[in-house]
Amino acid sequence: MKEIKGNLIGKGKRFAIIISRFNEFISKKLLEGALDCLTRHGVSTNDITVYWTPGSFEIPGMGRRIPEMKYDCVLCLGAVIRGDTPHFEYVAAEVTKGIATLNLEKGPPFVYGIITADTVEQAMDRAGTKKGNKGWDAAETGLELANLYEMIRPPR
Repeated sequence: MKEIKGNLIGKGKRFAIIISRFNEFISKKLLEGALDCLTRHGVSTNDITVYWTPGSFEIPGMGRRIPEMKYDCVLCLGAVIRGDTPHFEYVAAEVTKGIATLNLEKGPPFVYGIITADTVEQAMDRAGTKKGNKGWDAAETGLELANLYEMIRPPR
């Protein structure tokens, strides 16, 4: 039996982070967690590019436009918080479908780091106050996938 597993080695890897400016007080915490994870695992800050979008809904569109061969992985970060209207369901569903589609159509892995929460408190908890930092988690997943994709990539 042969097993192929990714690792958490970031040296020489290039990352894009697409992040929503809406709910920026949460997004910034996710970004801090992601950057901390990436740099602790050897990714140079010169190999990280951050693209800010107005909201989470725009993240898949930005993902479609960045040059895919430039990055080993793309992290998608943001927070969608339920309000009093059905807007939450539409945005959460579309950003999720959009990132999933990018994973199927594009070269590098696109990692889902979107917090969907019922309240601001729940979102804050998942952005580093009580339940870890989902930005860190997304970066860790991205490191593993970038290495795994590299292992299975056909020779150039």
